[in-house]
Order: sequence, then structure tokens, then C-alpha cells
Amino acid sequence: MKAVHFGAGNIGRGFIGLLLSKSGYEVTFVDVNDTLVNLLQSKRQYTVTLANEQADSIVVDNVTAIDGKDQALVAEAVAEADIVTTAVGVSVLKHIAAAIAQGIELRLSRSTRPLHVIACENAIGGSTQLKNHVYDHLSAPAKEQADRSIDFPDAAVDRIVPLQQHEDPLLVTVEPFYEWTVDRSAIRGEFQEIAGVHYVDRLLPYIERKLFTVNTGHCIAAYHGYLSGYETIQEAMKDPAVVGEVRGALQESGAMLVRTYSFDEASHKQYIEQILERFINPYLTDEIARVGRSPIRKISPNDRLVRPARLAHELGIPVPHLTKTVAAALLFDESSDPESAELQAYVREHGVHAAIEKYTELPQDHALHAQIADEYAKLKEHRS
Repeated sequence: MKAVHFGAGNIGRGFIGLLLSKSGYEVTFVDVNDTLVNLLQSKRQYTVTLANEQADSIVVDNVTAIDGKDQALVAEAVAEADIVTTAVGVSVLKHIAAAIAQGIELRLSRSTRPLHVIACENAIGGSTQLKNHVYDHLSAPAKEQADRSIDFPDAAVDRIVPLQQHEDPLLVTVEPFYEWTVDRSAIRGEFQEIAGVHYVDRLLPYIERKLFTVNTGHCIAAYHGYLSGYETIQEAMKDPAVVGEVRGALQESGAMLVRTYSFDEASHKQYIEQILERFINPYLTDEIARVGRSPIRKISPNDRLVRPARLAHELGIPVPHLTKTVAAALLFDESSDPESAELQAYVREHGVHAAIEKYTELPQDHALHAQIADEYAKLKEHRS
């Protein structure tokens, strides 16, 4: 069995590629990083270490790589694949779509074998977004053919993989916990399940539970940790004040999730505590600059802070911790991050109310807008 995976970075190697290899797939990574591509081609294996006391290691073999800049070569790999996956970031999906589309057209010209294309990204409907980008490059007849044999099941993925530097560029360290959930209802006919993947018939509850607990909690620790002068999530999570902000916000998003999707309340509380323990993991070093980067995306209307706050507000659930974190994100000033630089420049030129309205899409007469602005003023005064 052949798998093509876009993205040979830490998440691609330490999570998706690992599981595909363990399930018996020959994994071909697609990447534009020449160093990673050349090393994977020559070594055909790499090591994953777990961030636990034993520092367990796993050798991932039967892998190779191809240059993502060679569209014809990538298309040929897609045409022959049994599964295609991605871990490149949502904003990059549009850039790989043309090669996938070319591969699908090649495939359709040769056979009617089904193909599953799964975008493993931190986003709601990542595979659906990728499908839309791919279909932009397909002819009308190809779209009709693809509709009959190419499936794009959405997925939710969860594994903390921090930035890291090793002497061996292929070595990657990941936390022991992982969760990869795939929408089984979007896959037609019989298919080979990937070991370790959880297949469900209704994915949205699992996506939002993960995004509004793991991703929400992670960025809360980052933004409040940043304001307190910490360098890593692990340092920040030793501060009771930061932990209080994280737990408080996850209780707010959790109350919304329980009421919206009928999750068991006690089980969800246990899930929150499990997430908090993962953030504390002493065998990981996760930099606040990494977790907090891209604040514009993180405070956008459908992402991890504003969407749960708005949904909870509509249910009558108070959200003081979530709105305070949006305010903290507006103060995240990391010069190496283009989004942070853009956000800070916009606030300086137009004021915080205009920034809130522009980036969160909460109008000035919305109650949450007022709460964010009030918290921003308090946090800014406290810092000065």
C-alpha cells in the first residue's frame, strides 16, 4: 500500500507518517525542504522519540520523499497512491492543490480505483477546504469522475509537537498522547482502516471539542504566559494565575460544548484535566513564541477563541476568561511573527476598537466587543 503525505515537518514525521508506516503503508513525503527530502531519500527511515520519562523511541521505516516543487513527479505519486494526507497548515493547502489535481486527473485516466484525501490540519473542514482548492484546478468532466471515486473525509488531529533542534534533522520528539479522528460517513465502500485512527459517523463534535479545548487552552497559556514574561508553556503552567485563566476559559468553552453536543459533563471535565496535564508535561519544551504565533488567525471569528466565546454567549454562558484572552492576544508583540507585527501596527494606527472589529468581526455594539476592549485596557495598564 502506498501513502503520499504532504509535509515532512515534525508533525508529518512524528504523527501522520508514523501512523501510516505502522499500518503497513510505504510513505512518500512531499516537501519543498531539500535537506529533509534528500535525507529521507537516502536513509529511508527516521526515529521518533516520546516525551516521557523513558524517552521511548520508535524507528519509522519504509519511507522516502520527493521534491514538492516537481509538480509532475508529485502528480505521478498521487496517481499511484492508496491514500493522500497533509500536515502543511491550512494556508498552504491552496498551494498543493494543483499537484493533487493533476495527480487525480492522471489517476482517473488510468483506473477508477478509489482514493481518500485527508487534510490533517487544525481546522474545521480541512479536507473539504482542500477539495474546493483541488476542484478549482479540475475540468468539469474530471470533477464528475472524481465525484464518483475520490473522497475527502474531514479529520481532527491532536498531538503536541514543539519546535525542536536535533543533530539529526530527521529525529523528532512528540508527546505520547495522540488522537486522529476521521469522518467515516464521508468514505464510500470498503476501505483499509489506519491503525490508531478513530473513525466516527459525526465528526463536528470531536473537531470542536479538540479545537475549543486543546487549541483554545494552549493559546490561552501562551498569551497569558507571554504577558507574565515566561518563555515556555511549561514555565507558564507553573503559575497558578495562568492555570486559572486556562481552566476558567476551558470551563466556559466546555459548558458550551456540553450543551451543544450533549457530551457527558463529568467526562468532559476529565478531558479538560487531561489536557491541562499535557500542557504541564516536564519532558516537553514548548516555546510561547511558537504557540502564540499567528494571533490574527487565532482571534478570527471562526477560530479557537472568538467562536467558542460567541457560541457560549448565545447560550447565555458568561465568558470572562475567553474575552480576556482575546485581549491578551491583542497585546502579543512578537516581532518575528508577521501576523503579530501586522496586528500591533493596526492597533497603533487605528485603535483597539477598530482592531477588534476588523479581526474578530464583532461589531462595536456587541457585548463581547465591549468585554474584550475593557480587558485590553486593564491588561495594558497592568503592563505599563
